[in-house]
Amino acid sequence: MNHLISVLFTLLSLQFSLSSAKSPSPKQESSVHDKFTQCVAPKSRSNNLIYPKSSPSYSSILQSSIQNLRFKTSQTPTPEYIITPRIYSHVQVAIKCSKKHNFEVRARSGGHDYEGLSYTSQRPFAIIDLANLRKITINTDDESAWVEAGATIGELYYQIAKKDNTLGFPAGTCPTIGVGGHISGGGKGTLMRKFGLSADNVIDAVLVDVNGTVLDRKAMGEDLFWAIRGGGAASFGVVLSWKVKLVRVPPKVTVFSVSKKLEEGATKLVYNWQNVADKLHKDLFIRLIIKPAVNSKDEDTVEAEFKGLFLGRIKRLMPLINSSFPELDLKEQNCREMTWLESILFFNNGYSKDESTDILLERNYTGRAFFKAKSDFVTDPIEEKDLEEIWERFLAGKGVMILDPSGGRMSEIPGNNSPYPHRAGNLFMIQYFTSWKNPKSKVAKKRMNWINNLYNFMGPYVSKNPRAAYLNYRDLDLGRNEYGKESYAAAEAWGRTYFKDNFERLAQIKTVVDPENFFKNEQSIPLI
Repeated sequence: MNHLISVLFTLLSLQFSLSSAKSPSPKQESSVHDKFTQCVAPKSRSNNLIYPKSSPSYSSILQSSIQNLRFKTSQTPTPEYIITPRIYSHVQVAIKCSKKHNFEVRARSGGHDYEGLSYTSQRPFAIIDLANLRKITINTDDESAWVEAGATIGELYYQIAKKDNTLGFPAGTCPTIGVGGHISGGGKGTLMRKFGLSADNVIDAVLVDVNGTVLDRKAMGEDLFWAIRGGGAASFGVVLSWKVKLVRVPPKVTVFSVSKKLEEGATKLVYNWQNVADKLHKDLFIRLIIKPAVNSKDEDTVEAEFKGLFLGRIKRLMPLINSSFPELDLKEQNCREMTWLESILFFNNGYSKDESTDILLERNYTGRAFFKAKSDFVTDPIEEKDLEEIWERFLAGKGVMILDPSGGRMSEIPGNNSPYPHRAGNLFMIQYFTSWKNPKSKVAKKRMNWINNLYNFMGPYVSKNPRAAYLNYRDLDLGRNEYGKESYAAAEAWGRTYFKDNFERLAQIKTVVDPENFFKNEQSIPLI
């Protein structure tokens, strides 16, 4: 009996000692935190570079660019520190100190990432918030620009047009998106049929690697430069700035919007759009937005809005669209001529003549909400009878479907030219989107169920083997890395949906440049 008591006492003592080792005392934790703060900002703790949770400014900085309110709740894991670099060496120090003190790193530029991966983690982590790194330098002589990762695409558009209103850049339509993440995930927009993606128009970049070394294109090598242009730079380092090739746009462009409800022949028109949207002239981009509406009988119905951008004036557009898409029945009175910069506002929220383009400089997005999105690529037109079944599923909830056409320049660029593989053979891409206001209401659950059910129902009508998705519309439902057990085989489930056959090359590059997998998140590129 005494022997058993002795053994039991020994086991309990061992358990206590192990438990104590895993759970540092408050004093030990304070010491670690003090050391990290001193590592990042040795001269002063109040130099506006590092903000611990105890800082009065911590909460406002954390929330400043959270766009998806699903990740702004009391249950959302928050960083131990927020680091707000003002010069490149601050980022170098932040990475080195995070490695030294076992903090994971999240780099955030605009905070539009759909699953909050730039500012959440299940492990102790620090955010490198790049909002202060937003310098933009336009060179009209060689038609290029250096833009720092913390700038928004709205700021980039504005500064380009200020220098020369016949220059532009192919990127998205939401002006508060951060340049850093948008370009690294591909960057699609209304100019992509003419000029390709944002990532297709990058000619240099500056990145801090896992060793805290600042690298440009020449120093990083062509493999890493290939990977960060569409493969998600967060898996490989922290991008500080991009050098992009600007593109020529006319002094005046034409925009239009035509809407049809089901009883007005929307289904037939959607079917026709599928057959021509990717084959239209490169200067013409027609987005299709499917949304709920109410008809004259006060009944729920589907409305199809055809929203177009033409890189030219109305007189040139009309004969072109009447010959290639006469079913739209576009009238001159449906069209408006404006500058390309103004067209960004038209596609974002509509645009009135008394509205100033200065709004593109505003970083605080007023339309923040709880939301969920998914994406698909379509390779064959969906038949009218199938569209009618889709409308029934669509009307069971509340959300939108945004269909962006491919073709043009997008079909000319090889699928392995960058990690973004969705090129020739794709007619259009679908984004499914739904949002709500109260996270604890029944509405939230209904909206999530609706988007999942609609996505599952769409399976037979979209790309297969793999069913493809767009990285910038990140979707953790596709699969996620398991912390501590990351594996290439497990990650293929989601990796090939975003990257197809380019996924293996991304993993090979990751293994070379970050062999200890320091830069990781729920869908980061794994080691091979």
